[in-house]
Amino acid sequence: MTATAIRTEAPRDAGRRRITRGRILLYAFLVSLLIAFALPLLWALSSSFKARADIFSYPPQPLPLPATLENFRGLLDGQPFWSWFMTSTLVAGISTVVSVALCSLAGFAFAKYRFKGKRFLFNLMFSSLAVPFAVIVVPLFIMVAKAHLTTPYFALVVPWVAPAFGIFMMRQYTEQAVPDALIDAARVDGCTEFAVFRRIALPLLRPALGALGVWSFLASYNSLLWPLIVVSDPDDYTLPLGIQALFGATGRQYDLVLAAAMLAAVPSLLVFYLLRKQLLEGLTAGAVKN
Repeated sequence: MTATAIRTEAPRDAGRRRITRGRILLYAFLVSLLIAFALPLLWALSSSFKARADIFSYPPQPLPLPATLENFRGLLDGQPFWSWFMTSTLVAGISTVVSVALCSLAGFAFAKYRFKGKRFLFNLMFSSLAVPFAVIVVPLFIMVAKAHLTTPYFALVVPWVAPAFGIFMMRQYTEQAVPDALIDAARVDGCTEFAVFRRIALPLLRPALGALGVWSFLASYNSLLWPLIVVSDPDDYTLPLGIQALFGATGRQYDLVLAAAMLAAVPSLLVFYLLRKQLLEGLTAGAVKN
């Protein structure tokens, strides 16, 4: 082997070692982040099987010794948990379906149609993202009350029917994923505008629809501020309101709160599992340019 070849291979080996050390540091950093984010969830899961006196024992007990199901029995037998659960799940499901339908239609219109005032309307809609929900919650309640639409199920769905983030997301994805040539070809074949959207656009928008569905479901399912304002009857409580009610005049029932939190997490995890592929595809769309 010549001296030139030896000098050439030496920088390559050094480069490989640098890449290997960089990957090790990256993996160590990611694992540490995973542990930091997972520890509160694991602690809550473990504590949901502990007696109330053992939850804040010192030194802390990582595992429930002995494990007990009394927290879950007390929650299901002594509290209207299933009523809270059904209300939250039904409201979140309706909100998600309506939100995905309206946002996909609006996003398609903003992306593929030309009409007067399009840029102004889109900028106005997009600028609303900078307004915190707490700022508009009182005017929104007044509008709903004046329209006599304060029935719990309708009022709980209102804020999530057409979120600006969802319209913006669908518009951006539609511009990239739906070629104009396919739309023009469908129109030449005699498709109506709605048929173009349903047959051409929707199949191509599946990843974005999945991502938007997960986001919409979680936003509605985890909402506390708006239900706190529009719901006054305990029979109509959502899960966040019900869990908050467990911090009542009888004391902070952390055992029941942790049990309720673990059961409340099941629909969110299930939605994420079922739509994980579409969610990842929708979130990574556009990261690699053709």
